Amino acid sequence: MKIRQLGEFIRKQRKGSRLSLKAVSSVTGVSIPYLSQIERGLRKPSADILQAIAKGLRISAETLYVQAGILEDRPIADVAAAIMGDPAINERQKQALVQIYQAFREEAGRDGPSDRVPGRLGKRSSSSTGRRRKPALRSPAVRSGKEV
Repeated sequence: MKIRQLGEFIRKQRKGSRLSLKAVSSVTGVSIPYLSQIERGLRKPSADILQAIAKGLRISAETLYVQAGILEDRPIADVAAAIMGDPAINERQKQALVQIYQAFREEAGRDGPSDRVPGRLGKRSSSSTGRRRKPALRSPAVRSGKEV
């Protein structure tokens, strides 16, 4: 088991999620000192503890098992290629899905700015106040399209 690398990975995930040891401890049921020892590579956690930590960090247990060397790493599927190869959706829909996927990856810090998709929507215009309009109150007859 790659204990030190596992601990570093868990700490990075916890800090990336802006969680304290106390917060992870309360969600996982694992004590703060034990979590700290795992993060420092001093303790070898069981598969059950890894599963609890994964749940607390909102990542897959499989990810931690791979980091721990319990499971072998599987290649990541090419999501964009799968979307582009789907015959059930049109080209515009494919492009939209790929752009959304890449935006999520950029937000997660997995891709650099060079991977951005041209034509991606930017910030809101300055005229937007960020407020939602309240829907107009209408009678049930108006909503249903029936005249009264």
